[in-house]
Amino acid sequence: MYFRSASLRGFRSVVAELGGQADTFAERAGLDPRALDQDDVLVEAHRSAAMLELVVEELGCHDLGLQMADRQSITVLGALAIALMNCPTLGSALDVVNTYLFVHSQFVSFELRDDPREEPGVSALYYRPARPRGPAQAVDLAMGFIHRGITHLSDGDYGLREVMLPYECPARTDIYEEFFGAKVTFRAPVEDAAVLRIPSSLPSRSLAGGDEALKHLAVAFLDRTTSRADDDLVERTRGALRHLLGTGFVDQAAVAKVFSIHPRTLHRRLAAHGTTYQTLVDEARRDQALLLVTTTDLPFGQITHMCGFREQASFTRAARRWWGASPRQLRSRQRAGAGARYRS
Repeated sequence: MYFRSASLRGFRSVVAELGGQADTFAERAGLDPRALDQDDVLVEAHRSAAMLELVVEELGCHDLGLQMADRQSITVLGALAIALMNCPTLGSALDVVNTYLFVHSQFVSFELRDDPREEPGVSALYYRPARPRGPAQAVDLAMGFIHRGITHLSDGDYGLREVMLPYECPARTDIYEEFFGAKVTFRAPVEDAAVLRIPSSLPSRSLAGGDEALKHLAVAFLDRTTSRADDDLVERTRGALRHLLGTGFVDQAAVAKVFSIHPRTLHRRLAAHGTTYQTLVDEARRDQALLLVTTTDLPFGQITHMCGFREQASFTRAARRWWGASPRQLRSRQRAGAGARYRS
């Protein structure tokens, strides 16, 4: 998984203040040091996380992620930042983020859900990192950035109730609570996610100073620049389905998890390219079934399983829809045609 190197803003200055050499840490983690000074280099997420953890281990900076987040602004999102700052409400800004955040990072996914503590008037923003119980600094950086971004869009305090993190506290709890201005709970049982508990009224809050025309221009730019990414996503979904057919994991949530995006994000991006997840599943099953029925002698029950159907009757109905014939009839026609060609 990759993200734009703009997310590493602040790393060089923090490391310098600690007396370290940022380039050395980058090279040891397998990163090109030039990524520390440019915004649009694609950086492998696991190498970035390794680089941050090296600094923690060797320089003792256990709040590195928060320190980096404190030196970043929403502008690291590029054109996406322009769209966000010109949305009419915070809720519409969250919708834009969910649609286009993949441009900035391939593995970030978050959604607005019910409060895990079931407190009236409170909702929760769930952030799902690729490795929720792995290295903490990358999650700290993301959560710190999200918090600062909402603060910026809200023009100040937005009423954050609590931060819930799925790992042990890497530094002192008071450092986290001072940064977020709210209670921070570690080892929180929230489905391997990090959570910001926020007022339920927050999404409807109006954002001041927005320009609808600028928002539309920024979104149009994002649409143009992401069309190839959507093409790639369609092909990657087809590829994932070819591998997952027959394993029992062809549901949309499973494939979205392969790409580390939310299922709704996968749905929106496929729809933008004129297709649906179910259409791609049907095509993958049809292609796999045609190959197995016409080129092998495998039993139809086995082919049913290999194409991701739960029962043979469902496979037969699909075959009649695809080819106007049952799997048995299709195999017979194929063999009869092959025999005729051989005799001629």
